[in-house]
Amino acid sequence: MTMPCLLLRDLDIIKQVMIKDFELFVDRGVSFSEEGLGLNLFHADGDAWRVLRNRFTTVFTSGKLRNMLYLMTERGEHFVEYVDKICAKQPEQPIHLLVQKFTMATISACAFGLDLDEDMYQVLDKIDKSIFTVNYSKELDMMFPGILKKFNGSLFPKYISNFFHNLTQTVIKQRGGLPTNRKDLMDVILELRQQKTIEAPKKMDKENLRIVELTDSVIAAQAFVFYAGGYETSASTMTYMFYELAKNPDIQDKVIAEIDEVLKRYNGEITYDSLNEMTYLQQVFDETLRKYPLVDNLQRNAQTDYIIPGTNVTIKKGQTVFVNVLGIQHDPKYYPNPDKFDPERFSSDIEKNRHSCAYLPFGTGPRNCIGMRFAKVQSRVCVAKFLSKFRVEPSKKTPVKLEYDPMRLVLFPKGGIHLNVLSR
Repeated sequence: MTMPCLLLRDLDIIKQVMIKDFELFVDRGVSFSEEGLGLNLFHADGDAWRVLRNRFTTVFTSGKLRNMLYLMTERGEHFVEYVDKICAKQPEQPIHLLVQKFTMATISACAFGLDLDEDMYQVLDKIDKSIFTVNYSKELDMMFPGILKKFNGSLFPKYISNFFHNLTQTVIKQRGGLPTNRKDLMDVILELRQQKTIEAPKKMDKENLRIVELTDSVIAAQAFVFYAGGYETSASTMTYMFYELAKNPDIQDKVIAEIDEVLKRYNGEITYDSLNEMTYLQQVFDETLRKYPLVDNLQRNAQTDYIIPGTNVTIKKGQTVFVNVLGIQHDPKYYPNPDKFDPERFSSDIEKNRHSCAYLPFGTGPRNCIGMRFAKVQSRVCVAKFLSKFRVEPSKKTPVKLEYDPMRLVLFPKGGIHLNVLSR
């Protein structure tokens, strides 16, 4: 309501707040009831966040991602077969709904060891609308920060917390309450669950021990945030990527040529190493997120009164600072001709001279996106599989200029994006 917030645009000050003085700006400033999934890794406050982050970082090591890769490539094969079948009858497709099939299947397999059927897709589609659509709870918390937690309210309807409680209980029961050799998210949760509580390592001897009790609510909250974060951001990123490739056939040709060349050297197999050799595809991915950063506002709350170094500006304890990612990544100071889709911006020669806070689609500092590496691998698997068989072209319904949906919590085109999907 009347509490002032500060919008940061200076990259050095952003680096100071988000990285160098991170300990003074740990919280995002959005909190709600634990029973309503509030103790998830994205929304959790200070001490709880530190404990959870410390433990769940292990899910996304390069070793774990290598182990998960076969699950992604298998879903990629099924996805290509599905696309082939439906596009033979109708080439024009809503591309977001198409790639969402892949990302939902992949995160379900990699996080929970589940294969989805059509009924489950329909349930997840309903959940998608509730999670990513602006609602009154979000507006209320923005006007009166902390009100949801005070009255034990949640940002999400009760049926969503029930769904993730039931999902985790089902998977735990299937595995007999014990970790398997899958080494996925649920295995990490089951390993931790045997400990009853988890703690973060102390930085100093005098520091208080930070502990989180692993209740069913905490477990369900992590399942929720890994699922929600794992499918939607990748699906939307690939939607924008295919849109730009359809509009820029020369760039699409170059990506396809690289995928073909690398896969030929690897006997047609997508491996962790072959993905890393698709450097131009990675540049296209980076430029997509430069032009279309899905999570537009980064926000942090001041833990104490803070004078911004080199200024007389004081941020009071409890006040919020915002970083507008879309504004920074479309600023011609850092990206000349920002509306142009140009993957060469991310060639190694150009990238090394850019300020580290000029590119923030995954946030920055200790509280950046924990699933960044998973998202990159998942997306590259899908795009490499897809472009090995198909190419995309604009259709009659393809928008010339995108208009964003103000009711969607992530940057999303109003009405979606339709493209023609054609066999190569």
